[in-house]
Order: sequence, then C-alpha cells, then structure tokens
Amino acid sequence: MTSETTSEAPSTRTAPAGTAPEPPAAPPPVRDWAVDDLPALAFDPLLTELLAKEPVARIRLPFAAANEAWLVTRYEDVRAVTSDPRFSRTALLDRQVTKMTGHMVASKAALNYADPPYHTQLRKAVTKAFTGQNTKRLRPAAQATTDRLLDAMEAAGRPADLVKHLHGPLPMAVVCDLLGIPEEDRAELASWPDLILSSGPGPESSRAAKAQIHGYITRLLDRRLAEPRDDLAGVLAESLADGRIDVDEAVSLAMAVLISGAHAVRNNSANMVYVLLTRPELADRLRAEPELIPQAVDELLRWIPHRNGVGLPRIATEDVEIGGVRIRAGEAVYASYLAANRDPEVFEDPHAIDFDREGTGHVSFGHGPHHCMGAMLTRMESEVMLSTLLSRYPGLRLADGPEDVVWQSKGLIRGPKELFVTW
Repeated sequence: MTSETTSEAPSTRTAPAGTAPEPPAAPPPVRDWAVDDLPALAFDPLLTELLAKEPVARIRLPFAAANEAWLVTRYEDVRAVTSDPRFSRTALLDRQVTKMTGHMVASKAALNYADPPYHTQLRKAVTKAFTGQNTKRLRPAAQATTDRLLDAMEAAGRPADLVKHLHGPLPMAVVCDLLGIPEEDRAELASWPDLILSSGPGPESSRAAKAQIHGYITRLLDRRLAEPRDDLAGVLAESLADGRIDVDEAVSLAMAVLISGAHAVRNNSANMVYVLLTRPELADRLRAEPELIPQAVDELLRWIPHRNGVGLPRIATEDVEIGGVRIRAGEAVYASYLAANRDPEVFEDPHAIDFDREGTGHVSFGHGPHHCMGAMLTRMESEVMLSTLLSRYPGLRLADGPEDVVWQSKGLIRGPKELFVTW
C-alpha cells in the first residue's frame, strides 16, 4: 500500500447518458462485541470469524455503545494502522468512542495518548532504563528473587498457588527494582495495578487507586531530585530537572511502567505456565532442550490471547484505505494484535504452538511508535520463571484438573486468578 493510493479521494465516474448513477456501497453491518469472559485461554471466536471473513469490520463495544468503530484484524492491516501517522492517538482526547471500560485507564498525559514528535520526546525520557544492558543488570536480581520466592513457597507446603508465590510478587519486585521503590513500600503498591486494569471494580476504585499511585510516585520523584540515584525514578527526575518533561508527564510515565509491568507480566507468565502444565509434552521438551526457552517464550507470547478485546483505538485524521476499505477522517479504528498473531497468511498453522517456528515476528508488544518499551524486560522475567520452574521441579503439575483453575473476570488482561500446583 502506497501513500498515493491511500490518500487519494475516491474516484468519481460519470454515468452514461440515460442511466442512473450507481448507488454508494452499503456500509457493513455493525457487530456488537460484548467481550465476555472466555474459558481459560480460548481464543475469541469473533476475532477468528472476522479474520477469515471480514478483516476490516464495524464494531460496537460495551461502553459508549451508541458509537461505532472500525476493527482491523489481519497482520499487515494491523501493522499499517499502528504505524501510519494519519491514525492519531492524541485525537482520542476530544472524542467519545465506543470502548471496553467506563473509565479512562491511562492518564491524558500518558504515552498512550501521544503522537510523534511529542510521543518520541516522552519515550526518550525513559528509554535509557530499558536498554539490553540494563535488562542484563536486572537479571541476577530477578533470579535471586525467584529463588527466594520459591524457597518460601516450598516452606509453606503443597499445594501452592503460583500466582500468589511467584507470578504476582516477581514482576512487582522487578518493576520496583527498575523504578527504585524501596522494599518497605512495595506491599502498599501491590493491589493498585489490578484495580486500575479491570472493568469489574468500577471507575471509582480505579480512580482512587490511580490517585494513590500518583501521590506515591510524586513523592518518590521528589526524593530523587534531592538524592539522585541510578534507577528509573532517577532518570525521570533528571529529565524533570532538565525541563524535558513536566511533573504530570514524569508521574504518568512511571505509573505506566509500574502498572503494566506488574500486572501484564504477572498474567502473561502465569498463562505460560498454565499452557506448559496442561501440555506436558511441551514442558518435557523444554526440560530436555532448555536452550529453546527464549524461543518458546516468544511463541507463547504470540499464541496466548493475553488480553480481552482490544486496547486503545486511533482516530483517522484523513481518509485512508486499509484492506480495501476506505476509513473516513474522524472515524475510530481499533487494531487487534491478538488476531494479527493468528493470521494464517503470515503464520503457518497459527492456532498451533510450535517452538520451532521461525520467520515473521509476532506483534504482542505492539508495533510502530507505541511498541512496548519493556519487551526485553518482559522476555527476561518470563525466561527466568520458566527455566527455574522447569529445572527445579521435574514433577511440577496442577494440583487439580485444568477445569478447576479459577480465572480472573472482567479484566483487561487475561490470566488465572489462582494457579495451584504440586511437585
């Protein structure tokens, strides 16, 4: 797709004398997408259907259902929408768009609502903390924390809830290490990400949790301004002192890292372990070939439907053609990374888990300017957890049947609420 073909106005043709002009094409029907809780890691059947039959579709989500939006599902279309500057996140701030929750999850000062070049400026304020070198620096601490958490789990006895003992506390510890949050403050922060990233507790609980995190991070940045340290809070405080960002932007960036780093990694890593425990042949292979674990983590990131529905949309700032459909200026467009990861035109046998898969990369961390900064950190944490569990517990298994696992309800990120295991 070239800029010439996507930015041109629709062609007009004069009908021959004596004939009526062709009527405009009827708009596609609108799909009401309730985004109900699905069992375990079942893939959303609507996404499967749209990917095969209607890759650029009209949808209505549970909130602001009087409005409509486009949804794109094919890999190339998703990449096109998420990298084309004619689709704006900033324009969302002035629009009422059909959406999944009744409250705004991210701050208006956040990266999520920024477009380049402002978005680029914000990312530069924190990218130093997300380099490969810094991820390597954090890995020994992540391993030591994992070992300590599993020692405590063993001391507590069998069966044990891996979400409580490992998947919850490890990502929180890593992101707190990254930010420079002291040990004595971490228990206070533990429940806030879940309240913010769930539609279940409601907007009041979400707003209260955000206010508490905002206050805490503001105080942390004040401490770093007085006593600089080599952590993310220190990087943000330095950018704040230099005038590259303001207080709201600094707090918003720190909140985004804390919330997504703690919540998303907890659920994704627990989902990975659930897959391995319900597909023991996959776990057996990784025990026999531990060098495959980094590749296996990436394949599990592609395959696992890690969220419900879709994230934030974008607003077309001019008419753009995507997948043969003209999206008009001012219309909202959602892009499903989950569906793109199952596109059969890109991934052979996409619904299968294949640790030998090579070639095109998944888009679980997004694409374009909003690609997740914490991708390397997330991979590292997942690798540490999987490799340690598989090597330390040759007999690791679910304490009960897969049907007994309790899953979170009404969350934006999918995952088990509890994952009881024995060994």
